[in-house]
Amino acid sequence: MYLMIRLSQVFSGKGQQNFSTDIIVEEKEYPHSHKDSRRLREHIQRFQESSSLNLGFGLSPGLVAVPKQGWIEQPLDPFNTSDRRTFLQRYWVNDQHRAGEDAPVFLHIGGEGSLGPGSVMAGHPVALAPAWGALVISLEHRFYGLSMPAGGLDMAQLRYLSSRHALADVASARQMLSRLLNVSSSSPWICFGGSYAGSLATWSRLKFPHLVFAAVSSSAPLRAVLDFSAYNEVVARSLTQVAIGGSLECRAATSAAFAEVERLLRAGPAAQAVLKEELGACGSLDLTEDQGELLGALQALVGGTVQYDGQAGTPLSVRQLCGLLLGNSGNRSHSTPYLGLRRAVQVVLRSMGQRCLSFSRAETVAQLRTTKPQVSGVGDRQWLYQTCTEFGFYVTCEGPQCPFPQLPALPFQLDLCEQVFGLTAASVAQAVAQTNSYYGGQTPGATQVLYVNGDTDPWHVLSVTQDLGPSEPALVIPGASHCIDMAPMRTSDSPSLRLGRQKIFQQLQVWFKGIKKRQN
Repeated sequence: MYLMIRLSQVFSGKGQQNFSTDIIVEEKEYPHSHKDSRRLREHIQRFQESSSLNLGFGLSPGLVAVPKQGWIEQPLDPFNTSDRRTFLQRYWVNDQHRAGEDAPVFLHIGGEGSLGPGSVMAGHPVALAPAWGALVISLEHRFYGLSMPAGGLDMAQLRYLSSRHALADVASARQMLSRLLNVSSSSPWICFGGSYAGSLATWSRLKFPHLVFAAVSSSAPLRAVLDFSAYNEVVARSLTQVAIGGSLECRAATSAAFAEVERLLRAGPAAQAVLKEELGACGSLDLTEDQGELLGALQALVGGTVQYDGQAGTPLSVRQLCGLLLGNSGNRSHSTPYLGLRRAVQVVLRSMGQRCLSFSRAETVAQLRTTKPQVSGVGDRQWLYQTCTEFGFYVTCEGPQCPFPQLPALPFQLDLCEQVFGLTAASVAQAVAQTNSYYGGQTPGATQVLYVNGDTDPWHVLSVTQDLGPSEPALVIPGASHCIDMAPMRTSDSPSLRLGRQKIFQQLQVWFKGIKKRQN
């Protein structure tokens, strides 16, 4: 798969440089980090961005302002003033709705992936900008996308990758961009973010209330957790939700399909060879660890389908997956749940342009040990490092409600931290506890933060789903998936999603009215 990117870079700081060029980037398949469906998210994000840009720029070239890309020079170590090393951090600006120097600024914070021009051209906060004449800016996270410090991704460098460093970047970017873009000191800054970046939006308001006026935090896993077995409990529950096409039969069919995969794995080399062919595994399945990789990839396929249900660019919806598992699309008497799972794998691989569903464990480890930054892709080494040193988030299957096999178990996942970074399971557990004590977990205590979640999203159980106080409201959107409130609006959006977006608008209105009252 190849992607052509047009780069028009403007370096700020020392030695100004302007250039515009095309880069051909090979979209390689990275054989690891199945569990958190990040590859799927990158695929969806790219699809939505290209759709929105085509919509925006396809009408008349003169009508829509092309977003501006810029760079700011940031300290590599913001906590040590004697360290003079810096890196260039990328940002995007959309000023087409800006109503003056003292207009609000909507800052879209980037998370564990690259940010493109679509980050300031589609979805919220862009949809909200015209109502208040807001300037929209997005800021790419350090060590992801093109905001890559010199020196690669070895352990000495990765010390400067953490949520705390990212928050320091937000604070200094807020001050630098105010000067660069002539933003008045009276302009309120509102942070927006989804998933990990939603947590960063919350924590920006928590740690820098003098710089950040408010935050909208979508699908944010605020509580770090080592063993995230609750993820699959929500997946199981969502597979039974009739409103999104699920049913008790669908969940039972999911269990039956995975039971058949397990049976074939245990049935010896001949059955394993057939399974490898039928389910798109690269490499043999005779080692237990390679079987764990395959089972993890299959679980991520189902989990990702639930997590991103109903979003533009998803290969499968819950309704479609259940249809395949239950044989609704063909002759039901000849169909089995396992056959349906095979078809689902084919749909996903084809849709995402991937050759294989899973690789050998040895290849996974080798890829993750690569310290050379990838020009594109989703930053798997970086995100694994953040899970090992801050968050955990290892998805497991433990309770009777879980429709999947027990593999891959927690030790199998923690072993990656040891093999790739030399970090013990005990140190990962300690890091998770420290993160929660530093930020406050699900009771962070930040005011003027709106927490938005969908109840089909497996991540909502780590977020805030009930009001924590009058200025810490929570909004749960029935039938909504991960970060869907941030996606561009579509005619097919459910009434509950439309209402949810209306409530976000109303909450911002309340906070903006509060400013006016104080000024009068």
